[in-house]
Amino acid sequence: MKTLLKQLGPYRGSIVLIVTLMLAGIMLELYLPTLMADLVDTGIAGEDMPYILRTGGWMLVCALLAAGLTIVVSYLTSRVSAGFGRDVRRKLFVKAEGLSLQEFDRFGTSSLITRTTNDIRQVQDVVNMMLGMMTRAPMMLLGGIILAVSRDAKLSLIFLASLPVLALAIFLIVRVAIPLFGSLQAKTDRLNLLLREALIGTRVIRAFNRGEFEKRRFHEANEDYRDTGIKVNKIMAVLFPIMMLVMNFTNVSIVWFGAVRLDQGEMQVGNLMAFLQYAGMILFSLIMLSMAMVMIPRAQASARRINEVLQVSSSIQDSPSGGNQDQTASEAAPILEFKDVAFRYTGAEKAAVERVSFRVNKGETTAIIGSTGAGKTTLLQLVPRFYDAETGSVLVNGRDVRQWPQKELRDLIGYVPQKAMLFRGTIAQNIRFGNGPVDDQVLEDALRISQAKDFVNAMERGAESEISQAGSNLSGGQKQRLSIARALARKPALYLFDDSFSALDYKTDARLREALKEASRHAAVVMVAQRVSSVVHADQIIVLDEGRVVGKGTHDELLATNKVYQEIAASQQTEEESA
Repeated sequence: MKTLLKQLGPYRGSIVLIVTLMLAGIMLELYLPTLMADLVDTGIAGEDMPYILRTGGWMLVCALLAAGLTIVVSYLTSRVSAGFGRDVRRKLFVKAEGLSLQEFDRFGTSSLITRTTNDIRQVQDVVNMMLGMMTRAPMMLLGGIILAVSRDAKLSLIFLASLPVLALAIFLIVRVAIPLFGSLQAKTDRLNLLLREALIGTRVIRAFNRGEFEKRRFHEANEDYRDTGIKVNKIMAVLFPIMMLVMNFTNVSIVWFGAVRLDQGEMQVGNLMAFLQYAGMILFSLIMLSMAMVMIPRAQASARRINEVLQVSSSIQDSPSGGNQDQTASEAAPILEFKDVAFRYTGAEKAAVERVSFRVNKGETTAIIGSTGAGKTTLLQLVPRFYDAETGSVLVNGRDVRQWPQKELRDLIGYVPQKAMLFRGTIAQNIRFGNGPVDDQVLEDALRISQAKDFVNAMERGAESEISQAGSNLSGGQKQRLSIARALARKPALYLFDDSFSALDYKTDARLREALKEASRHAAVVMVAQRVSSVVHADQIIVLDEGRVVGKGTHDELLATNKVYQEIAASQQTEEESA
């Protein structure tokens, strides 16, 4: 929590102003019982009307000023806490975006969403309470005790009995509740995960009639969350009856012993009334502190979860010696080269790829083919440093990718992922995504080469047509073609296509590859494919089997000599393809 509160640094001036105005308001409120005591003991007892009017006027002025200062403090407190929440939310989002896929996989999408929304809201609310209630309560408590003692020191001894009882009750209850708050946040993650899966996978759930199963899963998680929440609330609910009991006994004691002192002539009525008001302020301050104690444990759990993300270091870092490097390849150096590369996912028993070596030269198309789980996608993800190789080296333009600044490295690459991902907005905005100012001609060329021009022009607003979230208003093939157009608009030195033609029919696939060959004359192309028909015309085909390279060559060479490639080709061969 302390680490996170350092984010309040930019608001130091506002915090000082809040404390100053709050102190002034509290002093005015503490002065009111004194004025009231004087009004009763001097004005009313002496039947001095001018004194009553004068003192009553001062009480009215003090009350109005205190109310005005309270309003200003509440406004400033809300602004500071909202600004703090905004800053932490932005910092957490930027941090999450900068994490490598390895750390991203560790936290999980659902947990990151919960931490960025629910957890930050919990901490923001406590900051608001700390600046308001928790700053005000100690001042009011201290001032009330001092003035109560100054009114009647003997009667103030009642607080020595009541305050320790109240403090001990608060401490014990909060100590039991703290672990449960952490558990509650973890169960919020679980609910978020199940809800997200159910909403994203609704088509699959309905297709397989698994609606009832998903309802049961969500119901169990929901019930678990509810039970934990009820348990926490039961524990916290004990606090307020204890507080009210102590408060009422304190007030009764003050009235009882105050009446005795009045009867003995050791105290005046006005003093007793003022003492009761100060006692109310003291006990109300303790209520405010106890309410803060209810929220702080949950905020601490949330703060720990936020700090876990903010303090984690990405395993993918720019090399200090990277600097600005020449982005053009020398005559001898290939655009891309794998040298004895191996990589293992975190927690995996077996390496995803092992001892992989090959080269990709300018103007060449290299295809990577193999069975499911052979490591094809893994190889492509090592190039833009989504992950780093465990051993060996991946070189771009003759330089290890770990020596490149990530931004410069990725500026060289046009990447099309296995799952076509589009963003809410227009088609033009998606194609220009990350490509800077792309003129209309480049956009049109990208659509033409990717074979997307016909269906885009058929839309009412053409390239300005709106795309729904994740491209849900487009077919799989349309999304793939627009993803390819986005990479083409970048005009990179290296194209990476991760099974990006799988949703295309054979005719469109053939036309796209033909157009792509002309467009990528001055670049290198690496494509992952499942279909042999997509790699037939590649200059080089890399055959992977269980993470190892088991063949290199052209289609004809591999078909004649490589058993794994022969099996893949035979399994896909149809009369139509043979013809």
